[in-house]
Amino acid sequence: MAMVASPSVPRRAPVALGVCVVSFAAFWAAQRAAHVSMIDLMVYRAEGATVRAGGDLYALRATAARLPTTYPPFAALLFTPLPLLDTALLREVATTGNLALLVVLVRLSLKLVGHARVETVWWVAACAVWCEPVWTTVRYGQINLLLAVLVLWDLTRRPSGGSDRWTGVGLGLAAAVKLTPALFPALLLATGVTARLRGGQGEPWLRHARGAAVAFAGATLLAAAVLPHDSWRFWTGALFRASRVGRAEDTANQALRGVLARLLHTPAPGALWTACAAVVAVLGLALAVRAELRGERAWAVCVCAVTALLISPVSWTHHWVWCVPLVLLLWTRGQRAAAVGTALVFCSYAPWWVPHGAGRPELHQSPAELALSAGYAGAGAVLLALARTSLPKAGPGGVRVKP
Repeated sequence: MAMVASPSVPRRAPVALGVCVVSFAAFWAAQRAAHVSMIDLMVYRAEGATVRAGGDLYALRATAARLPTTYPPFAALLFTPLPLLDTALLREVATTGNLALLVVLVRLSLKLVGHARVETVWWVAACAVWCEPVWTTVRYGQINLLLAVLVLWDLTRRPSGGSDRWTGVGLGLAAAVKLTPALFPALLLATGVTARLRGGQGEPWLRHARGAAVAFAGATLLAAAVLPHDSWRFWTGALFRASRVGRAEDTANQALRGVLARLLHTPAPGALWTACAAVVAVLGLALAVRAELRGERAWAVCVCAVTALLISPVSWTHHWVWCVPLVLLLWTRGQRAAAVGTALVFCSYAPWWVPHGAGRPELHQSPAELALSAGYAGAGAVLLALARTSLPKAGPGGVRVKP
């Protein structure tokens, strides 16, 4: 008699997909009920219009909030099609695109941690859409999910022969749009150099880093050729003025600089932040290199992402969409309590609970408010600590496997 497969198995994926569709529909309705402004999307649209009109990109002040251009010029080139759509249609397209990108992010995150079940993608996406970084990304019409997808696509690929023409392209383009992802190519470079110094084979990592550098340079030079004045202004001036992005003490700033500004009750933590960021950068990158050399790419990627978010002058809550792979990593590596705790932090919307806004109350927070407004950075610190204690021991020469 022929074997008949259990009907429950093939039904899992459609049920999970149905739940995900319902969750996304409820999310969409909730966003519309909240009258989300998608203010950052409107800034992107204004940047695209400025480029098309030949205006001064870094003199731009867009929307009623008079927000400035903060990304490199290459990003503005990518925004040039946006003015072709009216704002209502643009908002719908951006929401649809971000929800699709969330599914891709979940899929790549599961691939990163070694989990292949298709139905799990839909279950996780149905839940992840409600975490605060994703909610705020869609609320503002931000590009964080796109950048995370570019990075993970590049770092989870396994091209035949170890390399192809696309190696490093995702990393390079992500860094050309927004500089924070540039720490990932730095991780590859540091890993390759370390492997060579230990007598191992560092070429795969070095080749990957070179590919990212070429993609970044190509995109940046293209922007310089099309927008020479704006490129000069950004790379010689705007890049070094972190105040253009926003106030350091803002509760939404979940970088080390924001935590220190609120803790010290000062809008300019200055040298202390510089020293702390340097220490975290060195320790975080060293930990990521150790993970990569020991064959734990998932730990390496998540540690690198957290390090980049912590040392950046400003990491708004919506930049922390990396919470999705963080939680999946902790869960699949047996750190169930830490995974649940991390998920609760990012689903709590805690940064919204504390006083913020007019009058700069962030500079006068109580101890309880300080703790609430440091939740994301705290979760990142826990991830770094767990990585240090959870990595497997190194093999001969300190290198366990090749990438």
